Amino acid sequence: MHNVTVNAYCGSLVADAFSMPVHWYYDCDQMDRDYGELVDYTQPLAFHPDSILWRSKYRARNKRGEILHDQARYWGQGGVHYHQFLPKGGNTLNFQLSAELLCSVLAQGQYSTEAWLQHYVSCLRQPGWHKDTYIEEWHRGFFDNYARGVPIINCGVKDLHIGGLSSVPALLCAMALLKPDESEASLTATVVQHLSATYRHQHVLSAAESLCRILLAIRDGARIRDAIQQHAQQWGTVEQFEMWSAWEDRTVVGKVVSRACYLPESYSASLYLAYKYADDFSAGILANAHCGGDNCHRGAVVGSILAAEHGVKSPWIKGLQNRTVRQSLELCEARLLLK
Repeated sequence: MHNVTVNAYCGSLVADAFSMPVHWYYDCDQMDRDYGELVDYTQPLAFHPDSILWRSKYRARNKRGEILHDQARYWGQGGVHYHQFLPKGGNTLNFQLSAELLCSVLAQGQYSTEAWLQHYVSCLRQPGWHKDTYIEEWHRGFFDNYARGVPIINCGVKDLHIGGLSSVPALLCAMALLKPDESEASLTATVVQHLSATYRHQHVLSAAESLCRILLAIRDGARIRDAIQQHAQQWGTVEQFEMWSAWEDRTVVGKVVSRACYLPESYSASLYLAYKYADDFSAGILANAHCGGDNCHRGAVVGSILAAEHGVKSPWIKGLQNRTVRQSLELCEARLLLK
C-alpha cells in the first residue's frame, strides 16, 4: 500500500505475528533449540519454558469483570504458551484490539474515547472474541475497576509496559486516513488522549508521542535515522545507537538494555533495532524476534518505523490470519481507493 501510516500499521501487525511464537522467551538459547532460526510465520508450540502463567492471577469480582472465559483454566499452570491457540500468522490480543480500534474509528468517521472504551469492554467480555490465553495486567486492572463500578472513563491504570504502544500505529493510521490535512500536533494529541484512558503512566505517553512524531516525520520525507535522532533523543543518542550497532543484538537487547516489557528501556531497545536495521524491514523484524523478551510489543515500534519508510512486501501481509486484522487492512485499502 502506498501510504506511510498504513504501511506503518501493517508493519506493526507483521512484526507482532512473526514474534508471536517466541514471545516472552528470556532464555534465548532455549528459544533457538525450540524454534531454530525463524524466517517466516510459525505455529507456536504448546509448551513455553519461560511462561509465567503459573503465577499469574485474575479473578473477576462479578460478571462485569469476566474477561478470561474459557482460557481461565490455563491460568496457574506451568509451561503454558501465552498464545497457544493462535495460528501461524496470528496476532496477539493487543494487536487484535488495535485492528478493532482502527475498524471502529474508520466506521464512525471519528475517534471518541468513551465510544472506544464501550466497544473495548464489549469485545473482551464476549466469549470467543479472541483465542489468546494471556491477558496483560492493564486489561485486568481496567476490568477490575469496571467491575467495582468505576465510571468507564476512569477505569484506566498506571501501567508502564511497552504493550501500551501497540495501538499507536493503528490509531495514527485511522486518523491520518480520516483527516489527511490534520496537523502533526493534533494527530499526536488524539493518540495520547486515547492512551491516557487506559495507560496512565508518563513513560507510555511520552514514548507514544515520540513514536507518532517519528512516523509522521517519515511521512513528511525524513529518513528513519534522522527521524529517530530528532524525536527520540531521551531514549538513546545516535552515538549510542551507532556504537551498539557494531555489537551482537542479544548483547544490546538483554545486557545493555533489558529485553523485558518495562519502559523506558523497552522503547530504547526498539529504537536501537529500528536504527540498526533502518534499510531492511524484514531483517529488522527478524532481529527483534530473535532478541526474545517482549518482542511482540517491541514490534509495534520496530515494525511500524521500518515499514513507514520501506513498506511491507505482499507475502508478509497475505500471511496474517486474524479476521479483524484482515478486515482492517481491507478498510485501509478501500479508504485509499476513495482518494
